[in-house]
This record gives sequence, structure tokens and C-alpha cells, in this order.
Amino acid sequence: MKRLYIDCSMGAAGDMLAAALLELFPNREEIINELNSLGLEEVIYQQEKSVKCGITGTHFKVLVHGEEEGEHHHEDHHHEGHHHEEHHHEGHHHEGHHHEGHHHEGHHETGHHHGRGMHEIGHIVNDHLKLTESVKKAVMSVYGLIAEAESKVHGVPVSQIHFHEVGNMDAIGDIVAVCTMLDKIGADEIMASPIHVGSGQVKCAHGILPVPAPATAEILKGIPCYGGEIRGELCTPTGAALLKYFVKEFGKMPIMAIDNIGYGMGKKDFPQANCVRIFLGRTEDKQDSICEFSCNVDDMTGEAMGFAMEKLLEAGAVDVYFTPIYMKKSRPGILLRVMCHEEKKGAVIKAIFRNTSTIGVRENILTRYILERKSEEVETSYGKLSCKTSSGYGVNRKKYEYDDLVKAAKEHNLSLEELLLRLNN
Repeated sequence: MKRLYIDCSMGAAGDMLAAALLELFPNREEIINELNSLGLEEVIYQQEKSVKCGITGTHFKVLVHGEEEGEHHHEDHHHEGHHHEEHHHEGHHHEGHHHEGHHHEGHHETGHHHGRGMHEIGHIVNDHLKLTESVKKAVMSVYGLIAEAESKVHGVPVSQIHFHEVGNMDAIGDIVAVCTMLDKIGADEIMASPIHVGSGQVKCAHGILPVPAPATAEILKGIPCYGGEIRGELCTPTGAALLKYFVKEFGKMPIMAIDNIGYGMGKKDFPQANCVRIFLGRTEDKQDSICEFSCNVDDMTGEAMGFAMEKLLEAGAVDVYFTPIYMKKSRPGILLRVMCHEEKKGAVIKAIFRNTSTIGVRENILTRYILERKSEEVETSYGKLSCKTSSGYGVNRKKYEYDDLVKAAKEHNLSLEELLLRLNN
């Protein structure tokens, strides 16, 4: 199984992710040439060597009208994605790819001074670029996440959101490049570390905004992230949206045989190397960590426990089960065990206390060995049936969805046993 792991210990931005991905390809010039042939008007992709804290990596350049973003104007930064007002921002993650929108003197694009909306972005991506359907879908989904965040922050409908910085051609170029390269790599699983967002505040024309800025914070809901001693914005809305769309699990680096490592460099210098690091590797068998919570109860009915199970599964638990036990003074009771992934533990713990009578919960972090699982619809002589396949550790299994089997058995007047015999022969 091919696996990508993204180290976000210095945040993430679109150009840094693109640079790290580019380093994973042995034929980088061919990839750059292919990106330049996609049809982005007056956009040229380039790469250049960059060294941070003694580490050599790549800086990914998107030139618009022959110039890289931010070459003319580093002082006034317009807040991207605003409905009406434009705020001025300072103190960004790296010069040349600021979180909030830039006012690019020298290369304004006619008709887009006030930013593009989702309709204009869709017109460029769907009608003018030579992209596969899967890449088009990914690009528009990433923009959709940003638009939803801006809509929530500014209290206006998504249809009225106009992107400034993230709607400029250089930002479109970053997102298209990341989506294209990830599609080419074709990883079976993409994981990432918790995201370092930076710390401090940024000044704007109407006051002071905290780091992460509101739109970025909205995108990062549900994703493990943290601040730190480094002052400044380390995660841009573009970087946050790309990670939210592609990454399926955030946590520590899993066991994997590493084949290649990419270093994507930002422009600004910090005491710590300002880069995104991406590991490309393989794993034959799947392993992860799981949180297990347990508690003893002796004053709940079976019906109440059943209701609690439903609410825990809704909260994000991957498994819930009960075991009859004897407690102090030989009182009969129930041992409740709940398993969930790290990012769901807060919601699950709250659900345990809210829906059971316990006054304390125990936690264990367990290593779990699991088979790789996939679901697909297969065409059979009894109609389309959903089928789950599991593989790994020398095992291959196949199991049809129960509800589909019941429906097919009734339609063809067969027992489940007879249907399964016919399907497996």
C-alpha cells in the first residue's frame, strides 16, 4: 500500500505543499513542463533550490505576468475572501504566499480587482484547464471549503464570497499543482501530523486579529492543531483547505518503509527550518493507534445502555460493546468499552458522561493491527450488491452487505444460505 505522510510542524501553505510533492518525482522538469501545459493563462511554474537551517529543499514559484506573487508589495495585505471590506494584514508565514489577499501592483487582472467568486473559479477550472475530472473535482472541493469558511466568518452566503488572494492566478496555480501531483502519485492513504498554526496576532485596518486568522481557524475545525513559540501565521487558508480535503487521518507518523522525502520551503526565515516535509512510502500491512475508554456502571437498564451505544456511535466511536461484570459487594454491573480515533476523543468522552451514569472514565491508547478494507458495488446475476473486501497479513476476504443480500434473497425467493452459495460458486 502506498502511503503519504505530511509533516506540518511548520504549518502548511499551497506553494510549500506543491514544492514538497514536486521533490517526490524523479523527473521534476517533466512535471513542471506538464503543469505549464495545463492552460493557466499567463502563469508559468518554476522551481528553485532553497536552503533553510542547513536543509536543502525546493521553493515552488508561480509566476503571473512574469513576476512572483508579492515581488512588488510586501506591506499592505488585503484580507482574502471578504464580501465587501478589504483588511490590511501583516506578519505572515512567508513572504510571497501570504494568508490574506495581496494587492498586486503591476499585474492586476482586468475585471477581477475585487476578487473572483466560486462561479469564476469554476469557469477557469472546468472550462479552460486540461485537467482530469478527478483533479477538477478536487480543486473545486478545496475552493468550496475556503468559501464555506469565509461565508461563516463574514455572515454572507457562499454565492456572495469573493476571493482576493486565494482567487488570484498564483493561488489557483498552487491548488491546481497540488491536486495534479497528488493525483499522479496515487497514494492509497494520506496522513498528516497535527498542524502548527503559529502564534501571536496580526494587525488589520479595523483592529487586531488572532493567529490563526478566523477563516483558517474555521477550516481547521475538527483537525488537531496547536500553537507555539514561533510568532506569525504558519498555516494559510489554502494550506488548511488542501489538508482538510486530502488527509484522512491526523496523528503521529505510522510505520512505513520510506521510499522518498520531499522538502517544500517557505520564503521567510525562522529559528526552525521553514518547510513542509512529505514522506512517500509503503506498508504491506496496516497498523494504527486507537483510543479505548472504559467505565463500570451498575445502575442503568439495558434499554438505557442501548441508547448510550447509539449516541456514542453518533459521536464518532468506531466500536462500542458491553460486558457483564461483578463489582464490589458482588453487585452485578456492566463494563462499557468504547473505541475511537484520537480526533474524536473529546466528543466521545462528553457523550459517555452525558449518556451514562458513570463518574469516571479510564483511557488506554492501543496499537491496532487491521486489514485494509474497501467497499465497492459489484454486478452479479442477482443485481448490484455492495461488497466489502479485506486484505493484509496474507489474508484476502470478501463479504456482501447484509441488507443487499436480504433484498436479493427476497426478490429471487432464496434463503440467505442458498444465495451465498450461488454467489461464491
